[in-house]
Amino acid sequence: MTLMGTYAPPPVVFVRGEGSVLFDAEGRRYLDFVSGLAVTSLGHAHPDVARALCEQASTLLHVSNLYANALAPEVAATIDRLVGGGERPAGGQVFFCNSGAEANECALKLARKWAGPGRHGVVSAWGSFHGRTLATLAATGQPAKHLPFEPLPEGVVHVPYDDLDAAAAALEEPRVGALLVEPIQGEGGVVVPSSDYLAGLRRLCTERGVLLICDEVQTGLGRTGRWFAFQAQPLRPDVVTIAKALGNGVPVGACWASAEVAAAFGPGDHATTFGGQPLAMAAVRATLEVMEREDVPARARRAGARLKEGLAALAGVVAVRGEGLLLAAQLGSPSAAEVASAALERGLLVNAVRPDALRLAPSLLVDDGVVDEALGLLLGALEEVLGSEPAATTGDAP
Repeated sequence: MTLMGTYAPPPVVFVRGEGSVLFDAEGRRYLDFVSGLAVTSLGHAHPDVARALCEQASTLLHVSNLYANALAPEVAATIDRLVGGGERPAGGQVFFCNSGAEANECALKLARKWAGPGRHGVVSAWGSFHGRTLATLAATGQPAKHLPFEPLPEGVVHVPYDDLDAAAAALEEPRVGALLVEPIQGEGGVVVPSSDYLAGLRRLCTERGVLLICDEVQTGLGRTGRWFAFQAQPLRPDVVTIAKALGNGVPVGACWASAEVAAAFGPGDHATTFGGQPLAMAAVRATLEVMEREDVPARARRAGARLKEGLAALAGVVAVRGEGLLLAAQLGSPSAAEVASAALERGLLVNAVRPDALRLAPSLLVDDGVVDEALGLLLGALEEVLGSEPAATTGDAP
């Protein structure tokens, strides 16, 4: 075995995909309701993205950021407009990188540079996930992930998620220069905060002169039924981090910041060799063009409502959380891993985001027939693992 053992042994080898369907090395068909962890939001092998990649690969792959390329400014302008809601520019600037962790790393460095010496502290939430570099791991609110790598970079204060009083108390610390938050906690179990939480954080950050950084790596670009999940509230973050769905499978990330905040960076303050290179930008441009043409936020709302209703009706599912097509099926017992394994055997990919919760994040272009087929496959897996369970409820989990 020549691969490092950083992942559990894989249960299947996939060799081909088309839309919401994957095929393994034996030709068996699977419905993909993981989407590469919310990455392939247009489905697999989308023809527009594939064509853009082929054309760019035969023209210019890479030149480095010592020089300009024609695509990056255009793509940055589209991202700025989507952060503004889709109709008009938000008035910010974009740094391109290769992943969500790098986007968050950029945001944390930018916050330090903007806040100045002595204000390097960051407030984050328990249950959050922001990446696996040392800085983003320190910001991640999951102590079990910290232990093997301590001591981590200092300066991060964790508070309970969806608790404005706790956030307010932490922001009183004069060393704090930024607050980093997921509008919906994805890996934490698809936890949706109270309706006034994000607006409350915006108010607190403004009052205390602290940057509000929204980690939209998983929730961004239509996944929750809006271009960005923070748009559920009438607010504008200072910094927004983006990745996953941005290239529909091509590794790419972005850190958007308001022009005032972005101005804190000067030449040499931050860089990455592959960030904003022509091949990645071609994929992003094609992906965003399809997303806007298909109005993926509206599609996510409609398909998500159908999926949410279907999940709530399944025996063994006691509640459903989430928005759009980022949903968690709460089980009545810590058997999510077993159910996910049984679903895989039946030809459905879902993942156990917590011991008692399954996460579902299908393509934003998923059709009703695939949603209904997936619900049938999941029902079979639940019956196999759980047997007879109490009737499901339609309410969200507390």
